[in-house]
Amino acid sequence: MQSDAGMSFTNAFVASPLCCPSRASILTGKYPHNHRVVNNTLEGNCSSAAWQKSEEPNVFPALLRSAAGYQTFFAGKYLNQYGRSAAGGLQHVPPGWNYWVGLDQDSRYYNYTLSVNGKPQKHGADYSKDYLTDLLANVSLDFLQYKSSYQPFFMMVATPAPHHPWTPAPQYQDHYNSTKAPRDPNFDHHGKDKHWLIRQAKTPMANSSVEFLDTAFRKRWQTLLSVDDLVETIVQRLEVRGELDNTYIFFTSDNGYHTGQFSLPMDKRQLYEFDIRVPLMVRGPKIKPNQTSQMLVANVDLGPTFLDIAGYDLNKTQMDGMSFLPILHGQMNSSSWRTDILVEYEGEGSDVSIPSCPLLGPGLWFCYPDCVCEDAFNNTYACVRTVTPSVNLQYCEFDDNEVTGQTSIPPPAGSASSA
Repeated sequence: MQSDAGMSFTNAFVASPLCCPSRASILTGKYPHNHRVVNNTLEGNCSSAAWQKSEEPNVFPALLRSAAGYQTFFAGKYLNQYGRSAAGGLQHVPPGWNYWVGLDQDSRYYNYTLSVNGKPQKHGADYSKDYLTDLLANVSLDFLQYKSSYQPFFMMVATPAPHHPWTPAPQYQDHYNSTKAPRDPNFDHHGKDKHWLIRQAKTPMANSSVEFLDTAFRKRWQTLLSVDDLVETIVQRLEVRGELDNTYIFFTSDNGYHTGQFSLPMDKRQLYEFDIRVPLMVRGPKIKPNQTSQMLVANVDLGPTFLDIAGYDLNKTQMDGMSFLPILHGQMNSSSWRTDILVEYEGEGSDVSIPSCPLLGPGLWFCYPDCVCEDAFNNTYACVRTVTPSVNLQYCEFDDNEVTGQTSIPPPAGSASSA
């Protein structure tokens, strides 16, 4: 999707910098402290029985389907623990979806199982039949072909790409061979004034870590070429069907990613810009082309916006987010819009030492090459992210024994200095 066809948001953020809590925020329109999906584990409520009982019946697709008469379609990665027997197995089809093609558990490109309307469908390693990004494109086209023309529709296509294991399509595996992760000012820079999990990273990074993150960065770009193909294919099909001009299209992500900043080789889960800021582009009816908005939006706003487009009364929901449809239609200025959002995360940890990194001790989790740890029990925080024409900062409090602090962030171009 071309950004010049609609509006791009330069200050779009996630409520939590990790897959499962972030996707739960998209579906519910709630912050993690309200939907209680706090990390990627079943114990962290990711696709748990409690989540299915308390939150799934009220996600925005269920409201679109039951109250607004929409045909709804889902294809791709849902919540990380979806499909596990303890999460109801593949026969569980979350409420709200007429057509369901859900990936069993976490990201794969080959050798995976799908739940197709509650029935398992296994896939192998044949590119023409099994490469997941292309398959998601094909099932999306099938839905557009066979859906009713007399009802409005909603599609959610959730590609795992560019998630690990970063397996590109064969035709793209030699692209970007000279590409490296950006060497921005924080690359391999010691976070001596940051919280303890950042400070424990080794600076400078070992050559093996740098090679690892550069390879991962390159492969992620390669996998995104297939996502480009998917988006182009869907947009072209909508155009051929005469539906493009009356269809809203949103393109975004569930979290950011760091690649060497503060000497962390690669992951997410941190409260800094590289992990919480995401792309957001929207095109559709009444949206003027070639626009850029600096207004502060978050993924908790997506559900309310979709419901607003459908004409649903948002006062009937318990969502934390706000509809930014007025921004899209040019009916809202910065003085009337919010200035703050929340960013939250509860860390994952282990009660025992990690065998590959024995010197780190218990309580830590998710360590990458050279024993750089990316997560821990007390990598737990709550932040207020603030953006105004004159202020650009974030205040965070950690669940640890260190003092709290404020992080100042360089203001957007053309704005005054940070407070």
